[in-house]
Amino acid sequence: MALNKVFCSFWLFGLLNNVLYVVILSAAVDLVGPLVPKATVLLADILPAFLIKVSAPFFIHFIAYPHRIASLIVLSVSGMLLVTFGTLQFKIFGIIMASLSSGLGEITFLQLTHFYEENGLNGWSSGTGGAGLIGSGFYLLLTTILGIRVQSSLLLFSIFPLGFLYYFRLPPVHTYETIHERNITDLENQPNKFNLATHVSETIARLKKLIVPFMIPLSTVYLSEYLINQSVSPTLLFPLEELPFSKFRDVYVAYGTLYQLGVFISRSSASIVRIRYLFIPSILQSFNLILLILQSLYYFIPNVYIIMLLVFYEGLLGGAAYVNTFMLIIDTIPEIDREFSLGATSMSDSGGIVVSALIGLWLEPSLCNYQVDHGRDWCKLE
Repeated sequence: MALNKVFCSFWLFGLLNNVLYVVILSAAVDLVGPLVPKATVLLADILPAFLIKVSAPFFIHFIAYPHRIASLIVLSVSGMLLVTFGTLQFKIFGIIMASLSSGLGEITFLQLTHFYEENGLNGWSSGTGGAGLIGSGFYLLLTTILGIRVQSSLLLFSIFPLGFLYYFRLPPVHTYETIHERNITDLENQPNKFNLATHVSETIARLKKLIVPFMIPLSTVYLSEYLINQSVSPTLLFPLEELPFSKFRDVYVAYGTLYQLGVFISRSSASIVRIRYLFIPSILQSFNLILLILQSLYYFIPNVYIIMLLVFYEGLLGGAAYVNTFMLIIDTIPEIDREFSLGATSMSDSGGIVVSALIGLWLEPSLCNYQVDHGRDWCKLE
């Protein structure tokens, strides 16, 4: 019974932590319009999370988990209200606040899975995949199928973060309490023994051990897939009469939903399918990116349904890379370093997404302009 509660609790936390991030990306075309690169929204949605993940290994263990949970709720609710009601500048600021919440939340809950082990990680991974499916699918349902205003749809999502309060109902773990109390006691009783320079150098040394086996494969997968999602997919269009939609913006939202479906399936299947050579999904995802860039340029795939299938497959690869990376950490990293490693490695996916957003500021306009020059102006239309 306790194991089921742990799985369900972490599934909920994964859903709540990622759903706003997904909704903001799904709404990118509605927030900035067709003429502004969607990578602008992606950059605001991921850069703050990346920065907090990069800096967190140096300080996050000084902050108690309940204080982190309170911060998640304040940041994400305030951010979504700004995204819903603000001008473009305030919308971007709101996205930044939601991004900070997402980054802090991922570190927090990944580190907590150390104390609840594989059951907690399986729940978290499946929940983050569910966030993608629910976020993009629900946004598609509200705005495209039911025709509800974008502002009203975004406001509905702003109440989701209150669910983080369920953290206080987690089954207690004696090991966690003992370790946390011991760390706090050491800091209070031995202040003279703490040396900042030594702490920084030791933290960097611990990070270096994670780069090749975990960080590089995960970051390269996310670099490729987010270049596809935010920069290439808005240009993977066909004549409107050949589409099952009434607007071009609906294609973008549909691609996002199919991608998230793939992510959900693969992140929920770690107990069935394990990948121990983490460079496999990163190589396959790179091939995906090259293929879809060529499609954007040369328009050789005959219909949108094949593209949808490729986007779904892209999601399968991305989700598999994520969950198998953290499962491998639990399997191979010594227990004394496991909590640190789980939190620190989470910077890898965000790092790949940040680089993809910077490249995307150039890539999407370049692909769109090439299409317009060759008689395909769909990427400029709504």
